[in-house]
Amino acid sequence: MKCPGQDTKYWKDDAIFEVACPKCGTAIEFYKDDTTRKCGHCDHRLVNPKMDFGCASYCQFAEQCMGTLPEEFMGSREDLLKDKVAVAMKRFFQTDFKSIRKATSAARHAENIGKAEGGNLAVILCVVYLHGTGLENARAILHQVGASEPLIQEICQILGTQTELAQDAPLTARIVHDAVMLQQLQNDLKKGRIAVETAQKQLQEKLYTQAARTIAVDCIQ
Repeated sequence: MKCPGQDTKYWKDDAIFEVACPKCGTAIEFYKDDTTRKCGHCDHRLVNPKMDFGCASYCQFAEQCMGTLPEEFMGSREDLLKDKVAVAMKRFFQTDFKSIRKATSAARHAENIGKAEGGNLAVILCVVYLHGTGLENARAILHQVGASEPLIQEICQILGTQTELAQDAPLTARIVHDAVMLQQLQNDLKKGRIAVETAQKQLQEKLYTQAARTIAVDCIQ
């Protein structure tokens, strides 16, 4: 069965349109299923600004269906991978809702810290979601969702360093550590396992990023 989005019989009047070349201003004609087009005047190659790459981000047959994906798209494809990892993590834990809540809570902290520190959120969130699954399970999940081998190696390397994190560890590893630490201390406070003063002291001693320390002021009080 042909994908309806790529079948011309479903196309409407806006399926063919023109875009001005950002380099020279020449009109470039696009069909809605073109991934890229080259300007006939200056040879600049432009990514289709109206194309929805959503299905290609997840589909293992994306390259066969759409041709070679443009280099500019690979960043968004990696970014969308974190959503697949989040779903796979929930399937892994099944009815272990405690572990699911722990991962999603840490992920919220990781996203806020990552945005403030300028970290790679795609990698950061994948690591946080997989933090409690174990290294071998994490690797299996990443293979399952179609992550590239270099990305799998990067994520697993960060997961493997979390138990003994050095002060000069990469930014991504430090952000993951701080997000997990914030989640753990919040949970300990909620359960009455530690006092607020103790939590605040531990945060100042154990957090690696300034963004996490700032967030902790509101979270731990």
